[in-house]
Amino acid sequence: MNLRKEWYQHELTERESAALHMPLEDEYSFYQAVKNGDMDFVRANCEQGAFTNSEGMGILSKNPLTNIKYHYVITVAMITRYCVEGGMELEQAYRLSDFYILKMDSCTTIEAVAQLHNDMVLDFTGKMLLLQKNAIISKSIVQCTNYIYNHLHERITLKDLAIHTKLSESYLSKLFKKNIGISVSDYIREKKIEKAENLLKYSNYSFIDIANYLSFSSQSHFIQAFEKQVGLTPKKYRDKYYQSTW
Repeated sequence: MNLRKEWYQHELTERESAALHMPLEDEYSFYQAVKNGDMDFVRANCEQGAFTNSEGMGILSKNPLTNIKYHYVITVAMITRYCVEGGMELEQAYRLSDFYILKMDSCTTIEAVAQLHNDMVLDFTGKMLLLQKNAIISKSIVQCTNYIYNHLHERITLKDLAIHTKLSESYLSKLFKKNIGISVSDYIREKKIEKAENLLKYSNYSFIDIANYLSFSSQSHFIQAFEKQVGLTPKKYRDKYYQSTW
């Protein structure tokens, strides 16, 4: 195969088609918004359907689904590197990247890839926003949020956090509320429910399995807490998002 000859023919064809790629500054401004934790910009980009807009999109495969999947992988890789540059812990960034690329493998429609793309960029952006907030809050509170993130599958108490930070329970409770804006218990519950949302959308775990994994006292307690925070029961949430995502 004469690759040089094939390339020249391809270049000639592409020039005649007048198909132009997206300006680099548009692409970089999006990655920068994710890195900066700019939820408004990123959410607006998702709502506009910019990712699936064929105008300016390179053709990496003649199969439309494969083409969008290739672009998805490139986007994940670029965002991962921008977020590491912005301060995200390297292993966390790579774990997120691997997770979302593996999930993309299961997508069978362009719409499913687009929805997963939106979930992915908002997840990265939200984590970068939290990093921005952590930069201006107490070191002890950062230790608390990191501990909570790493122990979501366990029962976490104020006493656990006080031991971890070497602060008294009463002082830590006041400091946490001052920095984060909600109580320790409310924050832990919010993070557990956010994890439950992902498990409902991206896994086949039963409600009791999720309740046990996240150390809720019972399945009914989990369902009650989930509905209070999300506005839907776990069953209605899964019915709404699981099938539409895959």
